[in-house]
Amino acid sequence: MTRIDFHSNVPDKLGYVCRLVRKAYGAGQKVVVHGQPTQLAELDARLWTFSPLDFLPHCGVDSPNAAVTPIVLAASLDGVPHHQLLINLDAQAPAQFASFERLIEVVGAGAEDREAGRERYRFYRERGYPLTHHDLSQPRGDSA
Repeated sequence: MTRIDFHSNVPDKLGYVCRLVRKAYGAGQKVVVHGQPTQLAELDARLWTFSPLDFLPHCGVDSPNAAVTPIVLAASLDGVPHHQLLINLDAQAPAQFASFERLIEVVGAGAEDREAGRERYRFYRERGYPLTHHDLSQPRGDSA
């Protein structure tokens, strides 16, 4: 069963996703980021520039190199080559989320984004998926 983590109250969703992708890539995981085409275009640009010390090889799902690229950006999950980690930026639950080992839902701090996140949380909970919630507005005991 897919493990689902919610990361909520994220002030800069794309910057946060860049850090999540960097961490997953560093751990040897293959990642698919799902979202709207405009979000993915901005994320693509940010992945190239957010850290001068990190190279995060990525491409769109339609690229001929998608099968050999560890980070794939996809507006549709049809034909994605990897099923290890899915990061969702979209307001809706991805139809094919259950084919992934793990799903991270990134929920922004805005009211509209929080409400869409609550709907997705209920959707998964009603279907019996194990859910973990990380609220970024709550202080953490560590400095990570």
